[in-house]
Amino acid sequence: MSKEVKVDVKRYPLLQWRWKVVTLPRGGDSRKKEADDQGGQIYVTFPRFPSAVRSRVIGYVWDTTAPAGTIVKSEKTGTVTYVIVRSGDAETGRWLTETRNVYEDYKRIYGEEPGEEVGAVSVAIDSNDTHSAAEAFIGEILFRKP
Repeated sequence: MSKEVKVDVKRYPLLQWRWKVVTLPRGGDSRKKEADDQGGQIYVTFPRFPSAVRSRVIGYVWDTTAPAGTIVKSEKTGTVTYVIVRSGDAETGRWLTETRNVYEDYKRIYGEEPGEEVGAVSVAIDSNDTHSAAEAFIGEILFRKP
C-alpha cells in the first residue's frame, strides 16, 4: 500500500511509526536474494527521473534473521536499500513505536544530502521468497521535526 506525499526531510527529518509484527517469515533474511522477506516494511521513496529506474528507496524493515542496525542493498531490487530496524521474534505481538532520522540515513546510505523531496511512503509485508507467512499491523506514520 502506497501514499504519495511531498516531504522535505531537511525540515522534517524524523519518520515515526507504530507497528506490531505478529508473524515473521520463516528464514527471512534481507541479505539474501532467495530469502528476501520481512515481517514489516516501511518504504520511503525519493523519486528521480525516470523514476522507475533511478528512484532511491529506503526500506525500514523488521527482519527475521539480519541483525538490527544492518544496512544492506536489496539483491532483488537495485533501487532499494534496507535498514534493519528490528530483528527476530523477541518483540513480536506488541505495538512498538519507531523513530528514524531519514535525512541522516539518506546521507549515510548515498553519501550525499537528499536532492529531492520524499515522494511516497509505502507499507508492506513479504513472504513469497521463503514460501512462508508474515503478518503485521501498521499504525500512524508521520514525519516531524526533531
